[in-house]
Amino acid sequence: MYDDTSRLIVWQKAHDLVLKIYETTQDFPKEELFGLTSQIRRAAVSVASNIVEGKARGTAREFRRFLFMARGSLEETKYQIYLARDLNYIDERKYKKVQKSMNEVGRLLAGLIKSISSRQ
Repeated sequence: MYDDTSRLIVWQKAHDLVLKIYETTQDFPKEELFGLTSQIRRAAVSVASNIVEGKARGTAREFRRFLFMARGSLEETKYQIYLARDLNYIDERKYKKVQKSMNEVGRLLAGLIKSISSRQ
């Protein structure tokens, strides 16, 4: 397990987001399997993966750089979930549940980026 990284609340919440995204996208139309479904899942996985990779780099500067990449992937995920809602692949209740999780991860990423930036 990612001992060092798994203690970070932002990583825990990002991992939870990935699980929610997989659950939310499991009922998307089959013709979207290699399209939007795959895109959303990869973007969400990228959020947590960038946190892990950045932490493993061992320097605050690299960690911060990867946190910015995680934030970019999160924004990509946000748009794709918004699109899925507008395409009626998910209902408003599911959308709000995932949106709440994405917003929480975003706040945590912003706070960690700010914290690391102030120490540099």
